[in-house]
Amino acid sequence: MKHANVSIADQFDPFELVDPFPFYERARLEEPIFYSLELDYWVVTRYEDVKAVFKDLETFSSVISGTPMREPSPEVKQILREGGFKVYSGLTGRMPPDHTRIRSFISKAFTGRRIQVLEAPIRARVIELLGEFQGGRADIVRQLTHDLPALVLFMLLGIPDEDVHDVKEWAASRVALQWGNTPPDEQTAHAHNLVRYWRYCNELIDKRFEQPRDDLPSDLVRIYQSGDQTITREEMATVCYTLLFAGHETTSHVLSEGIKTLLTYRENYEALCANPKLIPNAVEEMLRYCPSLFTWRRITTRPVTLGSVDLPEGARLLLAIGSANRDEETFEDAQIFNIQRENARAHMSLGHGVKYCLGGPLAKQEGRIVLEELTQRFPSLRLAPNQSFTYLPNITTRGPRHVWVEWDEQK
Repeated sequence: MKHANVSIADQFDPFELVDPFPFYERARLEEPIFYSLELDYWVVTRYEDVKAVFKDLETFSSVISGTPMREPSPEVKQILREGGFKVYSGLTGRMPPDHTRIRSFISKAFTGRRIQVLEAPIRARVIELLGEFQGGRADIVRQLTHDLPALVLFMLLGIPDEDVHDVKEWAASRVALQWGNTPPDEQTAHAHNLVRYWRYCNELIDKRFEQPRDDLPSDLVRIYQSGDQTITREEMATVCYTLLFAGHETTSHVLSEGIKTLLTYRENYEALCANPKLIPNAVEEMLRYCPSLFTWRRITTRPVTLGSVDLPEGARLLLAIGSANRDEETFEDAQIFNIQRENARAHMSLGHGVKYCLGGPLAKQEGRIVLEELTQRFPSLRLAPNQSFTYLPNITTRGPRHVWVEWDEQK
C-alpha cells in the first residue's frame, strides 16, 4: 500500500485496536514520535523512547494517566459530583511523594504470601470453569477469561461471586468514559455506574473496619489500626477501586488475546502441551505480544528532547506500549510470536521502574495456571474456523470480545 505524501499523523486512528500493528511498524521507521492533532498528544512508538519516559518521572509526569481522553459532558460531571465520586486513578496517576507513600502502605498488605495463598483456589476455579467446556466447542472469553480474573480479585478482596456481573459492567463504563470515544448521549449511564462503583468500594472498606476478614482490604485496615495511618480511608477505597479494574480487566484481555495468539500460531501451543516447563516464558511472551493496556500517558513538566524531537513543557504523550513491545531494535523478529524468546521479559506491558505494576506477579500466576490446566485437558484445542475478532473501540484496553475454540472430544 502506497503512502506517498501522506503523513503518519494523517493515517493515525487512535481508537482502532483491531490490528494497529502495521501502522505502528511504519511509524517506528518513518516518524517514531509524531503529533496527533486529533488527540493533542505526541505519540511515542519506539522501545527506547518509551523506556526513557518511564525512567524519568520528574520530567514525564503521570498525573494525566487517569484523566478522560475526551472532556466529559456537563451532565456527566454533575452526576459524578452529586454522587460523591472522586476521580482518582490509584497509583497510576500519583506522583512522589504521594505515590511512594501509598505504594509503601499497600506493599505491606499485597505481599508474596497473599498472592501465594491464592494458588490453590485459582487452580480450583480454572478446573471448575474448564469442566464446563462441553460439546467440543466453547467461547474462551465468555466461559473462561472474562470471569476468572474477576473471581480471583474477588477472592483477594473478599467480595462475593454474585457481584462479578456488576463489577464487570462498572469496569466497562470506566473504559468507555476514560479511554473511549463515547457519544455524549451514552455517557450518562456510564457516569451512574461509576458512582455505584465508587460507593461500592467505600462500603467495602467501611465493612472491614466493622468486621475484618482474611482478605486484602482487611489487611489494609489492620495496618491502619496498628498505627500506620499514612493513607486515609478514602485512599483505601481508591486502592480497591483501582484493583477491581486493573486487576481483572487487563488480565482478562491478555489471557483472551494470548490464548487466541497461541492457537493462531499453534506450534507454540503444541510445544506447551509437550513441555509445560515452557509455560512461564510463554506468559511473558503473551504479555509482550498481546498487551492488554496498549497505551499509557504522560505529560512533560519542562522542555525536553525525546529521541530527536523537542517537546515543550506541558506536552502530552501517548506511549504506545503495543508498538514498543514489537520494536525490532529490541526484540529480534519482533513480529513473530515465539514462546521461547530469550528476552520476552523485557516487555513493558506492566510498566517500568517505580511505576511497575504492583499486581504483575498475580497476573503472571493466573496466566501460568490457566495454561497449565488448559494444555493438560485440551491438547487438541484449536481456533474455530470462519470467525472474526472484534475489539471495544478505545485508546487503551485491547482484548477480543469472543474467541471460539474447538477440540476433539475424548471417547
